[in-house]
Amino acid sequence: MKPFFSPLLFGFAAAVLGTQVSTAGTASAAPATVEIAAPADALTLARVNIDGTPKLISVSSYEDGAVSGVVLTGAPDDPITAFQALGFEGLDALIAASVARFEAQASDLLMPVALTDRHIAAGTNFPEHAEEATVEDGPFLFTKAVQPTRSGALTYSDAWLLDFEVELCFVGFEAIDLNVPPEHVGLFLCNDFTDRAALLRHLDPFDPASGNGFTTGKSAPGFMPIGDLFVIPRDRKSFVPDIELTLSVDGQERQRAFQRQAVWDFEEMLAQIDQRRDVVWDYRGTPIMLPLDNGTIPLRTALLGGTPSGTIFQGEIGLSVYVRAVINWLLGGWDRSVVQWVIETVVEDAKASGAFLKPGNQVVLQAAKLGRVTTEIVAPE
Repeated sequence: MKPFFSPLLFGFAAAVLGTQVSTAGTASAAPATVEIAAPADALTLARVNIDGTPKLISVSSYEDGAVSGVVLTGAPDDPITAFQALGFEGLDALIAASVARFEAQASDLLMPVALTDRHIAAGTNFPEHAEEATVEDGPFLFTKAVQPTRSGALTYSDAWLLDFEVELCFVGFEAIDLNVPPEHVGLFLCNDFTDRAALLRHLDPFDPASGNGFTTGKSAPGFMPIGDLFVIPRDRKSFVPDIELTLSVDGQERQRAFQRQAVWDFEEMLAQIDQRRDVVWDYRGTPIMLPLDNGTIPLRTALLGGTPSGTIFQGEIGLSVYVRAVINWLLGGWDRSVVQWVIETVVEDAKASGAFLKPGNQVVLQAAKLGRVTTEIVAPE
């Protein structure tokens, strides 16, 4: 066990609730035009509402916020079900035969795929993010227990220290055997929203990479908005490394990295999940494990591949925080430990800083060939 005042805790607590906002990158808003993968490289699908009925479309263009393509008449409207039934050959034939064209605003697209409410996420899977978080024993895994939603509005809570994380998500077309990586997967963007206050209050400060507290801090309703496109690469291993993830807040870029910079690739994530299948965490007083079924990842369970550096949590805790925490404890605050006093002091200072997301902020994720996720942070009514 590391002592409380170890460099690891000092740095990690600072990283989780630092009061300095990252200002890296340009201040220009992300464009509303997204490159679409060549058909020879991937299928790009989306779901639209046509006369009150969800339909699957093959997307050929995403320009100035408008998405166009052909309606896959006769295909299931869910891309997982459609790929299960038709595969590449059947979908290619259907696309070639389709004549009904469709155009819609990207903001009007439906949820691109139906998913469960239990997902597997990799923490500190990008080296620079691990460095800014000063987590030395990562990457690590945790369960994100939330139903994904379409991008839109997220109603804010004053109790939160709300942070963003752009991530690439993977989902299989059948239950995934941890020992046999699937040949094909679906890809989409997601925002791993996080309440840093809840996370810090529930993590293990002596072992942040244990994953304790991450489910609690990352599973509030609305904390997993996903993108507008569902992409099926023909060759996953060559397609995924070149995906460049970006995130901006109010037009100012905060995160940018290629997926190839991740420590664990898809195959290694499966191997690490297999090694952690028996790990148990506490989630709101209830034991929780990685969502596995007899050694497989259930169908429609997403894998979140980690986030780049640039999240709000970074910086250092000044010595005054520790001094104030110890003084509060010595002056009769014995109902909580010194560790808890430090945590609450950091939370209090972070709230006062105004550095974290708040009503009025707009968070935009974008990646070429994968589309966009746009979330407005709104005040409660």
